[in-house]
Amino acid sequence: MYAGLKGLKTEVFVRFIQMNKKGLLFIISAPSGTGKTSLCKEAKKFFPDLYYSVSYTTRFPRPGEKDGEDYHFVSEEEFLEMMNRKRFAEWAEVHGNRYGTTIDSLKGFRLKGIDVILDIDGQGAEQLRNVFSGSICVFVLPPSWKRLEERLKSRKTESKEDISKRLENAREELQYIGSYDYVLINDDFNDAVSTLKSIIVAERCRRERVLARVKGLLKLR
Repeated sequence: MYAGLKGLKTEVFVRFIQMNKKGLLFIISAPSGTGKTSLCKEAKKFFPDLYYSVSYTTRFPRPGEKDGEDYHFVSEEEFLEMMNRKRFAEWAEVHGNRYGTTIDSLKGFRLKGIDVILDIDGQGAEQLRNVFSGSICVFVLPPSWKRLEERLKSRKTESKEDISKRLENAREELQYIGSYDYVLINDDFNDAVSTLKSIIVAERCRRERVLARVKGLLKLR
């Protein structure tokens, strides 16, 4: 990435990074019911400077969900209008409902150097990687299919037919796992949260990212 910069003074190198510094994009994907949304929210609590991207969806809110906080709930007509205006960086139809992430929300924060985390399915993640190179992708797995089925049933928001469909789609979702940088098994939620935190810290500690933040500590030649 920095070919040709060898031999530059530290001050010049740091300035180069600062001019090209962008916020990181953490993409979290998982089969429905695995806990990706809860993991993202816990990460946001721990890292207050991390922006949690709220997607748009045509599905109805579940009990306890809030518009603008969990999702932006819109009608099918509103969603299609946004699609026609090319406002989405990615969108997909999942379980009969549409989900999408707007381009402006991601570009705006990244250009300001703000890290963004979002939970989307494998289709959406594939689209985003093509738009935003260098995205950090984490795939979350359930400890077993039995546990996943139990979690879906415990939500009491879907019928037996819907649960069967989600389990079938969950197996199809695994086709994307080879494109992810990290795989996290959500067996114990607290352990899974700790692992996700570690991934975020590790990515933020990469040399070229740290140098842009410690200019005052460096001894210039």
